[in-house]
Amino acid sequence: MFLRNCWYVAAWSHEVADEGFLARTIIGLPVVLWRDSAREVVGFVDRCCHRGAPLSKGRREGDCIRCMYHGLLFDRSGKCVDIPSQDTVPANAHVRAFPVVERDRWIWIWMGDPARADPAAIPDTHWLDDPAWRGKPGYMHYDVSYRLITDNLLDFSHLAYVHATTLGGGGSDAYARVRPQVERLDRGVKVTRWLLDDEPAPFVTKLKRYPGKVDRWNIYDFLVPGILLMDSGSAPAGTGAPEGRRVDAAEFRSCQALTPETEHSTHYFFQQMHNFALDRPEVTQALYESIVAAFHEDQAMITAQSHTLAQAPDFEFMPIVADSALAQYARMLEKMIAEERAAGTKDAVVRTG
Repeated sequence: MFLRNCWYVAAWSHEVADEGFLARTIIGLPVVLWRDSAREVVGFVDRCCHRGAPLSKGRREGDCIRCMYHGLLFDRSGKCVDIPSQDTVPANAHVRAFPVVERDRWIWIWMGDPARADPAAIPDTHWLDDPAWRGKPGYMHYDVSYRLITDNLLDFSHLAYVHATTLGGGGSDAYARVRPQVERLDRGVKVTRWLLDDEPAPFVTKLKRYPGKVDRWNIYDFLVPGILLMDSGSAPAGTGAPEGRRVDAAEFRSCQALTPETEHSTHYFFQQMHNFALDRPEVTQALYESIVAAFHEDQAMITAQSHTLAQAPDFEFMPIVADSALAQYARMLEKMIAEERAAGTKDAVVRTG
């Protein structure tokens, strides 16, 4: 069950080339992305209205797509403008076109009612393309529900255990013992966690040397339908980071997006950025490698969790205090989905697809 009236990340900008097509399934629907002659991204249902053949197997003809099964030609609005086997084109010959916005190297797609697609609702991810920051884009594919990954990202107490030698505290459980502050936002939650006078995270020691202990922070918004925007870092202990004085700090920004592929698979887009050592590409690469290694640790644990849950369909989660953020977010998302279904949005979208 998915929320439809929202912006999902469909791809990185570099994944949609000037020629050819990118086929990708999003919330259970096949989508084809391509660029017109002005390099604007166009998104269609990847299914010809004639016999259901994938348009991603088609051919570009100017700003149109030719289905390479029986030759129907569609303009960038999705309207069929040519059927080689007949002189007239029926009025209902069209494919569904999605609102698409390309911004800060991410391509966003609106899967619901096009009339409600407001680009102003797209979260600010300017760090992805900001010259004051450096980062390397990443993508992972999960064979699990996006909701399990959401739970992982909303409870960072797992850093002490899943990421003991990467993002965590080198074997200490201090990070898990710090209770975060959780605030409700209009479309998500804000989670703030400080760990004072502690050892730097293992991945930070590979990028920046500290003579002693540090104050660490993770402050992030987690927004519907699965967007994480994080401010994190470390500064020498006692220099005033909690009060906003980030002296000799290693600061990072992270933009992450979960886009459901199906009920049981997920697209995961991410980029971790740093604002120091900007002239040293090896720092960017080392940061990327550390983050990818940590995310594979997450993937191994969440995939194993998914397998055990599949064996126990009636299993009920036992709540603990650390679940506060994920519980609040889950209630918000489920309420939004229920309201959307009650309004009949889902049925209207299916009819137009």
